[in-house]
Amino acid sequence: MELRHLRYFIAVAEALHFGKAAARLHISQPPLSVHIRELESEIGTRLFDRSTRRVSLTPAGEAFQERVTVLLATLQDAVIEAAEFGAGKRGRVRVGFVSSASVTILPRAVRRFRDERPSVEVKLDPLTTREQLEALRTNSLDVGLVRTATAEDDINIEPLLAEQMVAVIPKEHSLANLRSVAPAQLAHERLVLFPREMMPGFVGQVWDMLRAYTVELNVVQEAIHHETVVGLVSAGVGISILPASVSRVQTPDIVILPIDGAPSTSLMVATRAGEDSVVVTEFLRCLHASVSVRV
Repeated sequence: MELRHLRYFIAVAEALHFGKAAARLHISQPPLSVHIRELESEIGTRLFDRSTRRVSLTPAGEAFQERVTVLLATLQDAVIEAAEFGAGKRGRVRVGFVSSASVTILPRAVRRFRDERPSVEVKLDPLTTREQLEALRTNSLDVGLVRTATAEDDINIEPLLAEQMVAVIPKEHSLANLRSVAPAQLAHERLVLFPREMMPGFVGQVWDMLRAYTVELNVVQEAIHHETVVGLVSAGVGISILPASVSRVQTPDIVILPIDGAPSTSLMVATRAGEDSVVVTEFLRCLHASVSVRV
């Protein structure tokens, strides 16, 4: 049974006139009559009662019309839905992010994307840089917002936002009254940092900044998210070095100071090499459009 036979049948069933149905279908009447007879032969029963004056549906034709009408409507919906998936108007994008992205680029990008593509699901997953790169490789993530990473054969990396490193210090600490601090003043302090194996690029930058002043960092506590790091600093566990966007989650118990000569750290977007999904491409566009010069 061919799809066109069903469409021809519906045209005749609605018009109850072979000539009018043929005109609507832009074919001549004789071939239309042939197709309807072929359909009836395949089903094994008459669908129309024909006379020289009128055409009417048989009981079998009425039942068939009811089912075919629903079938064709469902098929049309399926065609539209598939086209929307292909155009990136439906679907899902899975986005991983380091915690600092949640107070800089990510909220604006998600809002822009959802305004433009409300039928696409955005799944957000807070992960470290290392976790995101692994998730991209296992196809459990589509986009990663990572901190200071390098491109690899299977992963593309693009810079989004550069931030200065700052010192996060308990308010009661002796350094808290300064206007800025030098790396040498931080090198022997008790530090609260991200785990190096989970955020290798950023922690490597911290170590590079301080290595001239110490042989080993005094890391007293590790934490994955910068909100947790801020909480630990507020409690007096130690001081920390974080991207400047930490100012968005500053608490009354801490002081944030610039570090003399500190390097910048980059928030970057990571995707699989060769990624060609329209949904991913559009989310990347929204990310770049949401970059602000202010942190």
